Amino acid sequence: MKRGQKLAVGLTAAVTLLTACGANDTPAGPGGTVKPGGELLLLNDAPSITWDPAKSSNLVVTTLGLIHRRLTSWDVAPGKDTTIVPDLATDTGRPSDGGKTWTFTLKDGLKYADGTPIRSEDVKWGLERSFAPAFSGGLAYHKDLLSPGLAYKGPFEGKELDTIQTPDAKTIVFHLARAYGDFNWVASTPAFSPVPKGKGAEANYGDHPVASGPYQLQNYQRGKSAKLVRNPNWSRDEDKTRLAYADTVDFELGQDTSVISKRLIDDTGKDRAAFGMSFASPAELAQIQGNASAKSRLVTSESGALAYLSLNTQRGNLTNPKVRQAFQYAVDKAAYQVASAGSAQLAGDVATTLITPGLQGREQYDLYPAPPSGDPAKAKQLLADAGFPNGLDGLVLATHNENGYPEKAAAIQAALARANIKVTIKPLDDDTYTSEVDTKGLSDFDLTLTSWQPDIPSANANIQPLFQSTEIGNGGYNESRYSNPDVDKLIGEAQATVDPAEAGKKWAALDRKILADSPVVPLIYTRNSFLHGSQVGGVQIGRFPAYVDYRKFGLVQ
Repeated sequence: MKRGQKLAVGLTAAVTLLTACGANDTPAGPGGTVKPGGELLLLNDAPSITWDPAKSSNLVVTTLGLIHRRLTSWDVAPGKDTTIVPDLATDTGRPSDGGKTWTFTLKDGLKYADGTPIRSEDVKWGLERSFAPAFSGGLAYHKDLLSPGLAYKGPFEGKELDTIQTPDAKTIVFHLARAYGDFNWVASTPAFSPVPKGKGAEANYGDHPVASGPYQLQNYQRGKSAKLVRNPNWSRDEDKTRLAYADTVDFELGQDTSVISKRLIDDTGKDRAAFGMSFASPAELAQIQGNASAKSRLVTSESGALAYLSLNTQRGNLTNPKVRQAFQYAVDKAAYQVASAGSAQLAGDVATTLITPGLQGREQYDLYPAPPSGDPAKAKQLLADAGFPNGLDGLVLATHNENGYPEKAAAIQAALARANIKVTIKPLDDDTYTSEVDTKGLSDFDLTLTSWQPDIPSANANIQPLFQSTEIGNGGYNESRYSNPDVDKLIGEAQATVDPAEAGKKWAALDRKILADSPVVPLIYTRNSFLHGSQVGGVQIGRFPAYVDYRKFGLVQ
């Protein structure tokens, strides 16, 4: 999912056609009870929202779920692991042939906002669209499984994807290139949203998508606003994952983050019914701590993304594993916490593993035990043992130029200097970072500083995108350029394991094996904080993901 920069997440504070209260009310804390109705306001610093499921990387609990459903969904709640549940399908998928074939059956009576039925061939068509070059950019876990080598180029020249079969209007069968135990999780990603067969050839389909979820897009102006209204053909009785409270959802886009923060802290007028979609920054968090009202309206996740320092394993002296291991002791994770959010409590716990908390099979361990502030003497000794008694000089650290990353990079730079590792920081805007770090096969940078939130609650989504050799360059996220044939083989074996407990053991073993090579330095498991107005209630963040579950909040009536 989004890496170093802020991720503008969206809402599933979905609609209900019910007007009764009682059992459908949700406690909102001191402010009262959340009830159906009202106009919810979403304040976003991003100028646009991607409403086309083929182009989206949204999580189940975020923006796209307002208007598009998927085959499967997630049950998310504070204090418990996230589990998979059906959405459009009657169950979470039925594997056969050792996990190479997956079958789903759609529920009865499903309709789009325009009243036409949702059919299995629409799910297939939506997936086929995602292969067309004009509709790239979304999550792609399904692509190589359904078209090895990505030979298929979409449906707009009359070609179908033969690996997806729809024997009737309710049945869809996926024939994968290899066994894949997490395919039911993959079926919760945006591309598995239905698009009416034959529609969506136009590049701007995302400006007027056909809705299957509780809302439909009434109007959308990039850089300015979006307005969602109820989908009259959505049924809360059938959709068990969305509480569906607000009558309408209005987005104000492209807002200055400091202005959003001030509006929510002041909590007046329409802003009392508003929610801030971006993370609260360190400066904002400091201000909120001094305001009792705002502090009571701040919600912080248990855990979140893995913040980490990548070491370019294909560049210079960093090709030596012993040199890379010195970095594990040289970093000051406590200083990184302060640079991230002002305190350890708000920033997140010190990280020692690659798999983030809340995922099945994760094992807590520490291969490089050191104080949170690091052990510069140990780092110097490791460098000396590797043939560098005078340390390292001339390294370049690339990072994002927003969301506090220059300050975070400065904390890393200062810590490395104490271990005689001299680093120059190179802040890059988002597009340049992508082209120079993720798109190039060979990177010109020695180090990169970023973070990673898994796209699905599986250790697969922690390990494979960051450490499989196929993810080096071409837009992949293996920024350490880590290439280990044995690890690639073990990743394939873990992905092919259908039993979740057994797969978890394999991913945990991979976690240790990879970190022993020290391609990255885990820093913290980030905490994300969000601020809302006093009329917004039912705001919750589960153990995974580290975003508010927009499906569950609404307005106090």
